[in-house]
Amino acid sequence: MEQLLSHSLLENKLALRQLFGQSVDFYTKDIQICGLACCICMFEGLSSIERLWVMLLDTASREPLDVTGPEQLYEYLLKGSAVPLEPRPVTCLSEAQTYLTAGTTLLLIDGVDRGLVMSTQSMQFRSVSEPTGEGNLRGSREGFTELLRINFSLIRRLVRSDSLRIETFTAGQRTATEIGLCYDARLCPPRLLRRLRARLSDLPLPVVLDSGYLTPFLGRGGFSFFSGIGSTERPDRAAAKICEGKAVILVNGSPFALVVPWLFYENFQSMDDYSAKAYFASFIRLLKYAAFFIAVLLPGAFVCAVGYTPELLPPELLYKVAAAEKATPLPLFLEALVVNFLLEIVREAGLRLPKQVGHSVSLVAALIIGDAAIQAGLLGTPVVIVAALTSICTFVVPSLYEPITMLRLLFILAGGLLGPAGMVALFFWMLLDICRLNAFGLPFTAPLAPLQPRLLGDVVLRKSWPGLARAPFSLEKLEDGEEEDGA
Repeated sequence: MEQLLSHSLLENKLALRQLFGQSVDFYTKDIQICGLACCICMFEGLSSIERLWVMLLDTASREPLDVTGPEQLYEYLLKGSAVPLEPRPVTCLSEAQTYLTAGTTLLLIDGVDRGLVMSTQSMQFRSVSEPTGEGNLRGSREGFTELLRINFSLIRRLVRSDSLRIETFTAGQRTATEIGLCYDARLCPPRLLRRLRARLSDLPLPVVLDSGYLTPFLGRGGFSFFSGIGSTERPDRAAAKICEGKAVILVNGSPFALVVPWLFYENFQSMDDYSAKAYFASFIRLLKYAAFFIAVLLPGAFVCAVGYTPELLPPELLYKVAAAEKATPLPLFLEALVVNFLLEIVREAGLRLPKQVGHSVSLVAALIIGDAAIQAGLLGTPVVIVAALTSICTFVVPSLYEPITMLRLLFILAGGLLGPAGMVALFFWMLLDICRLNAFGLPFTAPLAPLQPRLLGDVVLRKSWPGLARAPFSLEKLEDGEEEDGA
């Protein structure tokens, strides 16, 4: 049961002290306003003393206050003064905890069982900077920060529509993390909003420190290498998805926003596609699709061709591969696995080390280890070349890095142990895994499967801007097309 605030100022102070214990950053100060005992409560580092002085103490000292009791003082400060207070007072300890940990200041008046809230937030946060994981040649250089309200403002500045809505939820019994749901009320399907609200309101998580914590609970379903929930750290991309009728979920403390629903073809898009000519953007997208299949299939196909169908290789290449394999102690598919594991280790080392040395260490390790292993006869040159090519192709589609890495290893095992039959079976299983995935009521492969020709202007290829402007994509059109196809 909620513990309500008392009329006694002393009891309220003791209750807050008991709630927060002996926290050294919890600050309280007894003051007098019109001869009445009051107390200001805040957390140092989250609230600003300077803003508090300007908002309350300085304003109150300059205004002629003619009050005779605590209730009159409360009503005057809330409704009659120039002090900018939150319109909703605090009535219980849980509300006081929520407001205080959000950086606001709580004003308690002796004789009043309600607290006044002042927006004095002054939390330190990383400034808006260029996103590190989604490079862009043209367009915005802004990326999301860790502070939720700043991220709201970045989206609001780009989507200046009266239909933009932002709702907040709280998740994590121990962290009480604030979560924001952003959408366009005219474009976002009500069915999608109902699902998201229900799942965000009932998250069985004790701790929420990043948006990735929410993904398994939002996209419920069986196991799949792919996900119907995407992520971005670019406000312009999040704004574009909102304008398509999708929902964007932001988590306080995380610079990565979740996009719901996320379709397969969106992994191959970037904001640069819309700044370049249509023919060049289409060419780049085709390169990305080709890089995806090369990164997944090439090592396994190479191992399968050498081990089971060498007649498919040109004689010159076959002779060189055979000569290289004679000088190495491991079978070809084990070599391929070892090389891929080494590349993942080098990548992880470069990722976790400080940025100043991370890139240098990863590059030096790859060059030295690869060259030394070839000269020592531990690895063959063709396997290293194939692994390096597939690694480069993997970085072309960074949002699919995790499924590409795991599928590549599976294809190497299938090609080395089962041959062509294993490769074909695993390939069709991968296609089924992509096609069976449901992205919040929509097929993950839409609008390619089921095919909707009128919505293909911005999928594999990209139409020119005049064509896109005449028929802009929206989630509502995609859902209508699903209903027509089903009918």
